Amino acid sequence: MPKRIKPTGRQKMWLLIHFIVFTIGVIIMWTTYDKGVKGWAYPWPAWITAAWGLWLLGHVCVLFTSYEDKYLDKYKAETQH
Repeated sequence: MPKRIKPTGRQKMWLLIHFIVFTIGVIIMWTTYDKGVKGWAYPWPAWITAAWGLWLLGHVCVLFTSYEDKYLDKYKAETQH
């Protein structure tokens, strides 16, 4: 059974920074996107929020669901020749 790789403190710190920047960016986008527009405005921040949110979710998944590959050393040894 593959062993789960535990995230380091540095990796968790970068995830926290990613989350903080995401939150600040989303707040700024959603509070400024329709300034001065009379009537309906296309909600362009929705696409950026969704894409960035998926990227953040991927970051979380990579960090907390990674398993070691027991054949990685063998692969590296074979490809170096």
